[in-house]
Amino acid sequence: MARPRKPLLSRSGIVEAAGALVDAEGLEAVSTRRLAAALGVSGPSLYNHFRTKDEILEAVADAVSARVDLSMFEPEAGLDWRGALHAWAHSYRDALSDHPNIVPVLARGPGRRPAGLRLADAVFGAMTEAGWPPAHATRIGALMRYFILGSAVASFAGGFVDDETAYDPSDYPHLGQAHLLAERRREVDEGAFETGLTALLDGLTLQYEALKETA
Repeated sequence: MARPRKPLLSRSGIVEAAGALVDAEGLEAVSTRRLAAALGVSGPSLYNHFRTKDEILEAVADAVSARVDLSMFEPEAGLDWRGALHAWAHSYRDALSDHPNIVPVLARGPGRRPAGLRLADAVFGAMTEAGWPPAHATRIGALMRYFILGSAVASFAGGFVDDETAYDPSDYPHLGQAHLLAERRREVDEGAFETGLTALLDGLTLQYEALKETA
């Protein structure tokens, strides 16, 4: 029998299949057996590309990080540090909103993941070039990551049920309209993200101005 022209298995194919499984069923659904079945190969063949399940999940996380736009940090973008952080935060959240189940892996930090490291490098570099001291730039990178990852873990509005009888006024006098939140999920969650991001950047701007005055 003639050998196939293309390999039956590739690293990118494994990552794509694992990502689809994570999106559909969560991190615990990923196993060598499930992936091999989805790809139509034997389980051991996966180990030619990845040594462990954790390595596969790290690769899935990095593939999501690679979708985050970093062009706003380039000089050609013409943005100051605040404008760049604002645009980047929205791009990062957009990338995560489609893949919330991978957030716990991303929350571990970039480790050795190339796209994750490029992301951290871009933010830190932009902040130090704008005049933030390195220690402050590091904290800003951490702060932004906490805020963005936290916003992607779950929906605030989606945490309320679409049933007005669930929130008895005698028990919850201020939640009379809470049952309406679920149907306004996108509006509420995106509005909350923008409100928090603006407040965060306002606070950083005050710190930045204070640092400039004492420099």
